[in-house]
Formats: sequence, C-alpha cells, structure tokens
Amino acid sequence: MQKTIRIGTRESQLALWQANKVRKELEELGYETEIVPIKSTGDIILDKPLYELGITGIFTKNLDIAMLNGDIDIAVHSLKDVPTALPEGIMQGAVLKRANYSDLLVLKDTEEFFGQPGGIIATGSLRRKAMWLNRYPTHKVEDLRGNVNTRLSKLENSETWNGAIFAAAGLERLGLREKGAIPLTWMIPAPAQGAIMVACLEKDQFVIDACEQLNHYETKVCVGIEREFLKLLEGGCTAPIGALAYVDEKTQEINFKGILLKRDGSKKITVTKTAKLGSHRYLAKDCADYVINRGGKELMAEDEEVGEKVASVYSTKKLSELQKEVLSSAIGIDDSDFIKIRFNRIPPKVMKNEIENVVITSQNGVEALLNSFTKDEMKFKNIYCVGRRTKKLIENRIGKVAKVAKNAKALAEYLSTALENKNVTYFCSDVRLDILPAYLQSHDITVNEVEAYKTMLSPEKLDDSVTGVLFYSPSGIESYLTENNADKVAFCIGETTAKEARKHFENVQVANLPSVDSVLELVNSHFTSN
Repeated sequence: MQKTIRIGTRESQLALWQANKVRKELEELGYETEIVPIKSTGDIILDKPLYELGITGIFTKNLDIAMLNGDIDIAVHSLKDVPTALPEGIMQGAVLKRANYSDLLVLKDTEEFFGQPGGIIATGSLRRKAMWLNRYPTHKVEDLRGNVNTRLSKLENSETWNGAIFAAAGLERLGLREKGAIPLTWMIPAPAQGAIMVACLEKDQFVIDACEQLNHYETKVCVGIEREFLKLLEGGCTAPIGALAYVDEKTQEINFKGILLKRDGSKKITVTKTAKLGSHRYLAKDCADYVINRGGKELMAEDEEVGEKVASVYSTKKLSELQKEVLSSAIGIDDSDFIKIRFNRIPPKVMKNEIENVVITSQNGVEALLNSFTKDEMKFKNIYCVGRRTKKLIENRIGKVAKVAKNAKALAEYLSTALENKNVTYFCSDVRLDILPAYLQSHDITVNEVEAYKTMLSPEKLDDSVTGVLFYSPSGIESYLTENNADKVAFCIGETTAKEARKHFENVQVANLPSVDSVLELVNSHFTSN
C-alpha cells in the first residue's frame, strides 16, 4: 500500500491555502496526502515585533519539531519565513513556481497622506518599515502582527493608520486584493517573497522523490541566490534586508538587486548585478561582498549598539530631531503622539453664505478648515482666535484676524462685549473645553459649533525601563493612563497640565517656560544632577 504523505502546515487561512496547493499538485501526480495543521510560535505571540522575539525560524520551528518527531512527512512554508540554515536532518524538498513577489499598500482612505508629514503606516516587517521611512522620513510606522485576515481587520478598525503593507501574493492567493491597493514597485521584497517551499526529511527518499517533481527550476535558482545573499550578510530577522533575483527571458540573464538598511531607514546600501543563468554561482557572494565592503557590517552594528544611559524618558508628543538634541546624550528618549487628530469633512453648506463671526481656538482648527476648503471658499468677515501661532497660521493661509487672545476665557470675555451681531460660528474638536461656549451663551451669544476635527487618544504601552514621561496637556495624561501606571516622574509643560498630573503622579516637575525645549531642559537638570 502506498504511503500517505502527511502535509504539515500552520493554521492560518493563507498557510492552509498553500498546503492545499501542494496537496493538489501531489495528488495530480498520484500521491495520497493528508493535511495536518500545527500551531507555530509566530501565530501565538502577536504582541511583539518579530525581531524582538529572538527565535530563529519563528514560523517554522514547531513544524520542524513535528517532522523530526515523525508526526508529519513534509512541511509547507512561505519560503521568506524559513531560516537560511535548516535544522540537521531536514532539507529543502521543493520550491514551487513563484507568485507575485511585490509588496502592496492597502489604503485606509486616500493617497493624500503621501506628500504630508505625519502619515502612519502599519507593518510587522523590519524591512518594510526601514524602506518606508527611508522614502518617507516624516512618517511613522507602527507594528502590525497576525495573519492576513487579522491584519486587514486591524487596519479596518484603526482610527489612525493611513494604510498597511502586505505581500501581494498572500492577498491574491486568498482573493483579498482590493482594487485600490497600490503596488510598491520601489520596495525590494524580502528574499524569496512569493515562493512556497516544501521541507522534508533527508532520510525519506519516497518523499524526496515526490517533492522533486514539484520543483520550478528558475524559481529555485532565483530564491536560492536571494537567500544566500541574506545568509552571507548574516541578517535573518534582525536586519532590514531585501533581495530580488529574476530571469530575463530574452537574454537568459539573472538580474539581482539587494538592499541593506538601518532600522530607522536613515541609511542604506544597495547593489545591482547580472549574471548568465548557469554562470551565477558567485552572484550572491559578489553582491554580499559589495555591501559588506561599503560598510554593511558597521551599519548593522549601529543598530545593535546600546550605550549606557542614566535614564530613559518618553515624550507623549512627537519631537523633532533638533528638539531631541536639547536632551543630554546620557538620557534615552522615545516619542509618539498620545493625542492624534483626524480631520472631518466639513459639509459644503457651511460655506454657502458669508459667516460674520468665526472663532478658532487652535492650529488644528485651521488645518481642519484647510483640509475641506480653499482660501477662496472660506467667506469669513471677522476671525477671532486664541494664540499667536494660530493667528500667524490663519493670516498666512486664510485671512486677517480681527482679534487674538491668549486663552479661551480671555477671548470669550472680549467677544461678550465687542460683538454687535450676537452670533458666532465656532470651528472646534469633538473634545473641547466648555469655557468659551458656556461663557458666550451665558451672555446671550448664540454659538454654532462645527465639529471640524476629532481628538483621539492614542496611547503606547511603555517599557518598564522608562523612568520619566513628558506631558503637554491634560488630554495627554488621560491617554497615557489608559495603558500605563503613574509610577514615573511626570515632566509637565505648564501648571494646567501639572495640576492634572498631581491627581495621579507622586513626582511632578513643571517647566519654567511653556515650551518643549524648557521641558527637555527640566529633564536634563533632573536626571544629570542626581
């Protein structure tokens, strides 16, 4: 009786699709097969980026164990997930014809964010993150883990992400590629991306003979070059490395391009080279040597170096590189926006007629208006605002400001006595203080509130090593406390923020001036003088 080939696979929809493809091809050759799902560590641990898990072959290890234990005969993998060095006793049995190797950007809304600072993209890939930041250095990349369906669902439910990056092959195999998905043709894929690999035991000749019939020669050659390039650079999952080899059908030449990047995308080394198919033996080595000779090892070492720090702090607002330079080099700092803004689409009817009195209390309100209308579409007679920076932005982008006040209360007091027409239109957030509208309404002034933007809490879970947190508003404190404890030093930009902080934190420090630089100097003096 012929042996039934037990096909081991992960349990995700994509992994099962790949396993069933192998099953179908084997059965067409006359073999009997059976699918055996096995859980992988990579499917179980979803709260950390892959490179932080410290496990070689995170998606393949459990399948390797099952094969060595005799529970399965072959294992089906996305070849890009397979370590370049296979466990003793296991070999590459086959590589199927490669599918689409490119990366795709699945958009949340529109492409408008490409040319704007502050775009947010999601991916769990170190390579995709580094390449995106290299091309869009003002954007932010957030971690996204899980199988294809989980990641698509997380993108759909996100309030802040502009898009997420996926392998085209995975979406296409499951019929999930959206019409609006954007091919990232400039992004060099992961070595062997789009290829399915079948692993088997070196001692099982029956299975080896079966697998050999599935091999696609050109794919096997090309992904072999890509994986050797990766192995020679000793990158694995801890360095952002891309590699692509393909055969030009006309010339029968193998075209290769590779890239190594710093994790933050600030540096990169690229290489391109061709070789005749059949004379490609040293192609991967030549390209790896090229990268190494141009500082590749040093570039990877930069990411691994961790200097001694007297403290580690976290800013609840993104800082510029110039601002970070204010901080002592002995203090480590990370940052993200704990409060994020999403502009609403303001109905055109709002601008149908001239608005006599307009109130804007923040720069976000100005940007929200500009997101919906051009300068010429905004028919404002009198504009009243809070803050000199808001005034400057309004006069640069919209028109002259009739009155600027230092805070909402002062503006409300002024308007209550100065307005002849007791009616104002207030472009505000869904989360706003009641001071201004309540005061005006108590003085018989009608306030027409237009929700121009949404203010959203966007906290990050901080590492236990963080000893101080920088706050710039009471809302930032509220956001922080949804994910973290009040067991750190709170550095506050002003007394209003500090008042809220004292309700929760034991140690509250207040900057001398209401500026980011002053907060950073406060951090310096606190930690470097101790």
